[in-house]
Amino acid sequence: MPEYLAPGVYVEETSYRSKSIEGVSTTTTGFIGPTRYGPTKLDPDIITSLGEFERVYGDGQKLKFGELEMDNFVWHAARAFFTEGGKRLYVSRVFRGADNTGDNPLSGVGSKSIGGVTIRARYPGAYGNFTVRVIARGGPNILGSVLDENGVRQPTLGALSPLDIVWIHEGGGSPADAIPGDLYIAERDPDAKPVPWKFSSAAGAAIANPLTVRTPADFDVNPAPGLGDSVRVVTLTVEVRSPEGESLGVWTDLPIDATHTTGGLKDSVFDRFADDRESAALPIVVTGPAGLSGLQVMAALFGDASGSTTDFDSGDVLEKGVVRVYRLSGGDDGLRPELGDYEGKADPDQLFKTGIKQFEALEDISIVAAPGSTWNYAQYRDNANAITGMLITHATNMRYRIAVLDSARVDATQGQTISDVRKMRAKLDSKYAALYYPWVRVMDPITRKVISLPPSGFVSGIYARNDINRAVFKAPANEVVNLALGFDTFLSKSQQEVLNPEGINCFRFFEGRGMLLWGARTISSDPEWKYVNIRRYFAYLERSIDRGTQWAVFEPNGERLWSNVRRTIEDFLLNEFQMGALLGDKPEKAYFVKCDRTTMNQNDLDNGRLVCLIGVAALKPAEFVIFRIGQWTSDHKV
Repeated sequence: MPEYLAPGVYVEETSYRSKSIEGVSTTTTGFIGPTRYGPTKLDPDIITSLGEFERVYGDGQKLKFGELEMDNFVWHAARAFFTEGGKRLYVSRVFRGADNTGDNPLSGVGSKSIGGVTIRARYPGAYGNFTVRVIARGGPNILGSVLDENGVRQPTLGALSPLDIVWIHEGGGSPADAIPGDLYIAERDPDAKPVPWKFSSAAGAAIANPLTVRTPADFDVNPAPGLGDSVRVVTLTVEVRSPEGESLGVWTDLPIDATHTTGGLKDSVFDRFADDRESAALPIVVTGPAGLSGLQVMAALFGDASGSTTDFDSGDVLEKGVVRVYRLSGGDDGLRPELGDYEGKADPDQLFKTGIKQFEALEDISIVAAPGSTWNYAQYRDNANAITGMLITHATNMRYRIAVLDSARVDATQGQTISDVRKMRAKLDSKYAALYYPWVRVMDPITRKVISLPPSGFVSGIYARNDINRAVFKAPANEVVNLALGFDTFLSKSQQEVLNPEGINCFRFFEGRGMLLWGARTISSDPEWKYVNIRRYFAYLERSIDRGTQWAVFEPNGERLWSNVRRTIEDFLLNEFQMGALLGDKPEKAYFVKCDRTTMNQNDLDNGRLVCLIGVAALKPAEFVIFRIGQWTSDHKV
């Protein structure tokens, strides 16, 4: 309550309207499964296009789990999701190392060791067998001169930092007397006059012409072209290319010495490609033993068998850049992940999560799926069933999500029969999941062959398209599958009459209309939650009200608060009614909100509970459109 202690005019702001509730997004999707590359222990970043997916998780080439080769179903699902209309996607990558222990952080990681310097892929996977081009290039000549009070030309140095690697070329008295240049390390020397720098070849560094310490006072600063000495700072440029030759990035002007700093911050090539969270978006890690000097790094990366850096004798070569190309090897896709990899773990000590646990902290996810987890069902049955159950449990526990379940594919060539999918469905019951059949046939843009893909990627994209173009309360069915060339099984009406009552949503082909998603039921035995759109619409309502009424916590629990809460929710539901989301010709028939003494007793108030009762008349889909037609005469009245 404001205080009024001195006479005067007081102007205060107040609100005469109820709080507003903003509807939450219902289209953000989470996929979990193996990919060719990418993080397994970092919180997933949101992906908004297939290009972004490939930069983080690699391309769509097939996965090789030892002798088992499998289509990259998560990549294909992401492609289908964005093509069908999806906008926002999270991906949790699961990986099972070929050593089958899960304890080796470098299992499946491509790498290359060069004289103590190691370049490796940041994450495991065959996609991580990168080609790395390292280019050493000298900058402009930083050696200059000024005339002192006696008219004697004195050397000066331009931009230079401690531990810079410099290339010094002695011009000699004439071009004919010039000797090859060499590499030195720059160090501050307060006793050196007139410029506080010295240049030395570090102990143990194998270079072509190891010389003693030099100072700028020793330099010939003859300004005539080609006659004076020159000093150039050498930096590295690193380019990383995928195994297929696509550039993944170029990083320039990287200092070489591992302890190099600029402005007090470490900025060497080792720090730029460090193995830490700040560098998690970069494709490679560069490491070296403690105490490795910049000259030793140059000798390792650019030296010959003896460590000699003779390539740096020529200033012309240095200005163009000295190039070394290293190809990483040893990266592999490991083994096919199993239930434990999908379930993941949360390590409170190291602050990371893996598997489905990564999705628990991402509140905006509304749809979850595990594309490809039901492939090769004959050999993977127990894991596939357990992963399906894990998705259902996750969606149930998170409350505001729905799990999109894939029917199975027996092996690489055979899909499930109607009898098989009915047996699979018979084991499931949840109002938070929907099952889709059969698999969708598309043209693989990589192999140029027709392949079969699990439905979940297409369905998730159709959910998003339906919500954006229409609304979440409209059933996501009677929708075109844009990428589909066909299906594993072309179902007839009589066949769907067997599947639909059991909650198995089918893809159908209709002549003149194309490939359509033709079902919108959950796998719930509770008829109240029979339809996907009802489940998703209530999740939308509940989550929107949940987020939009957080302001009420710790407010005084009395009539004023109850009235404010009622108005807030009624305004939100009125907007839903006006959009056509609720059944009824008047608002009072479409919904009600009660928050008063009829919903709370004294015990509730004493324990700080505010109880609000909300009822809505949700619209169910017109799943069966029936027209009754009969004959009548002109004078007949109905």
